[in-house]
Amino acid sequence: QVELVESGGGTVQAGGSLRLSCRAPRMITSTFNMDKMGWYRQAPEKERELVATVTSGRMTDYGASVQGRFTISRDNSRKTVTLQMNNLQPEDIAGYYCSASLSSGAQYWGQGTQVTVPS
Repeated sequence: QVELVESGGGTVQAGGSLRLSCRAPRMITSTFNMDKMGWYRQAPEKERELVATVTSGRMTDYGASVQGRFTISRDNSRKTVTLQMNNLQPEDIAGYYCSASLSSGAQYWGQGTQVTVPS
């Protein structure tokens, strides 16, 4: 079992920014380095969707709705992946979930952190 600890959610006005962090405190560093890390989100009554992922080689992928506004990065030495979210809008309201995809094919999820943007 992989523990993922998320932080940084909250409420921000439209146009504002938030920074989400996800740590894997108990994961062996060499394992973390090989993992594909990512953020997904799920709004009420909607399916979970991709926000952004970053591979071990630091290749990134973004959902179309956040392209140009959100930036994902990773710090392997701290076993942390960060999502910088700028120009947040009410349509970004969701629970945001950190994900670790291991080379074995297993995928693990954090507990989620809520982002709210009042309209």
